[in-house]
Amino acid sequence: MLVVMQHGAAPEEIQRVVATIEELGYQARPIAGAQRTAVGLVGNDGRVDSGRLAALPGVREVIHVSQPYKQVSREWKADPTIVRFPNGVSIGGDEIALMAGPCSVESEQQILESARIVRDAGATILRGGAYKPRTSPYAFQGLGEIGLKLLATARQETGLLIVTEALDAEGIDLVVEYADIVQIGARNMQNFSLLKRAGRCGRPVLLKRGQAATITEWLLSAEYLLAEGNHDVILCERGIRGFDTETRNVFDLTAIPVIHELSHLPIIADPSHGTGRRSKVTPMARAAVAAGADGLMIEVHPQPDRALSDGEQSLYPEQFAALVREVTEIAAAIGRRVAAPVA
Repeated sequence: MLVVMQHGAAPEEIQRVVATIEELGYQARPIAGAQRTAVGLVGNDGRVDSGRLAALPGVREVIHVSQPYKQVSREWKADPTIVRFPNGVSIGGDEIALMAGPCSVESEQQILESARIVRDAGATILRGGAYKPRTSPYAFQGLGEIGLKLLATARQETGLLIVTEALDAEGIDLVVEYADIVQIGARNMQNFSLLKRAGRCGRPVLLKRGQAATITEWLLSAEYLLAEGNHDVILCERGIRGFDTETRNVFDLTAIPVIHELSHLPIIADPSHGTGRRSKVTPMARAAVAAGADGLMIEVHPQPDRALSDGEQSLYPEQFAALVREVTEIAAAIGRRVAAPVA
C-alpha cells in the first residue's frame, strides 16, 4: 500500500502518516519524489483500513500495489532510482555506465593491465571475480581474498570502482571490505539468506538474473534486498537458458524495456554471458544500449586466449575500445550519454 501525499504536504503531515502506520503495527517507508512525497506501508496483510489513512491531513490518495513485489515496483516509486557513488559515478538516469574487466582475477599483472585498458577505453567500473562459482569442481575457482586485495590495488592505481561477486552470506563481509558494488550471481539469485545479508551490507548490490528465472521471480529477489533496507540495487540481464547451442544463453533484450516499465530500479546488460561468444558481444551490447540499458558489463582480457575462465567470450582490448566508440554514438542518438571516466 502506498499513501501519496499532496503536493507541498507539510513535514508534520507526513510524519503523522508515518506514525499512524506504525500504530497499526506496520513499517512506514517515506519516499521523496520529484513532485510529492509518498509513504509506503510494508507488511500489509490485508487488514489495513485504508480509509483511516486516506482521511489524514495532507493525504492525496491511497494506492493498493497490485504486483507481488512492492518496493521495487513503479507503483511504489515512479521516479527512476539512480545509484550514486562518492566519486561522482552513477548508474541510472541519463548516463550509461560501463563495467569491464576479466572474468577472473588471475594475477597482479593481469588485473592491473586489465584495469588500465578498460579505464583508458572509457570504463568507470572494473569487474573481476575473486570467487568463481564454476559448473565443474575442477575448474579455476578464483584467488579468494588475494584476488580481492588485487582488485583494491587496481582501484587505488586507476580510480575505477570495483564490482565483484559474493558467493555466500558468511563471506559477504569480506567482499564488502574491498568492493564498491557487491554482485549476486545468476546461480545465487534465489539464495535468500545471501539476499537478506546483502540487503544489510551497506553497499550497492548488482543482482544478476537467474538462468531460468522469470521477470517476476527476478524482481521478487530484488524485493528481498529492498525489504532489508538496501535501496541501491542494480539489475543485470545476463541471458537465460535456452535449447539452441549456437549461443551460451538466450540474451533477453526484451527484459530491458519490461523492467523499465515494471520497476524503478536501473538495469544493465551483460552480453558476454548472454551470448558466450566473442563475436556476438559487440552487436548485442549495441542492441542493449539502444533498448535502454543503463549500463553494460563486458568481459575484457589482455590475452583472452590465455584466460583461466571465459576466454572465449572476452573481448580483446582493441575490440572493447571500438565498442565504447560505437555505443557512445548510439547513446547520443537516443538522448543519453556514456558516463565519462573519473579523472
